[in-house]
Amino acid sequence: MTESTVEAWPEPPLAGTEAAAVLGALERQRATLAWKCSGLDASGLRTALGTSTITLGGLLKHLAHVEDSHFARLWLDSPVGAPWDTVDWASTPDWDYRSAAGDTPDQLHALWRESVARSRAVVDEALSKGGLDQLGACTTRTGERPNLRRILLDLIEEYARHAGHADLIRESVDGLTGEDPPR
Repeated sequence: MTESTVEAWPEPPLAGTEAAAVLGALERQRATLAWKCSGLDASGLRTALGTSTITLGGLLKHLAHVEDSHFARLWLDSPVGAPWDTVDWASTPDWDYRSAAGDTPDQLHALWRESVARSRAVVDEALSKGGLDQLGACTTRTGERPNLRRILLDLIEEYARHAGHADLIRESVDGLTGEDPPR
């Protein structure tokens, strides 16, 4: 294992705007994942529990894909870029999880950080033009378009679901437990 470092812990405002509260909640979930995956070598990021194939490295790669795909597809209605655009998702729907074992810790962390940075840039630009009620460019089969609020809430839900996986896996690696990093 390598030394774990944690940046300042983000907290949503106690009495902020709706946008600040939603973005604060998302940033806290992102920080939780980053903390649970921090300071681990390749072996630690490849550890799975029991019969599950989910690993911390797989979670990093999966959530990088979710970040990129949610905003590309739902907000911009554009194709998802590399490396996601070369994957045959029909024959390997869990490619992001499985392929993570072949990536180094630095590659996995960089991929996730870059995806998060792209998402933040898209959200910042969108919010400079309006609020959470703005509609994304994607039209569903039923003719509906998701608003920015829905896309952000879906991301929060996705991170929160996987934070539980990350808690259990990380504890099995080195005993690290808890919801907040040591201060």
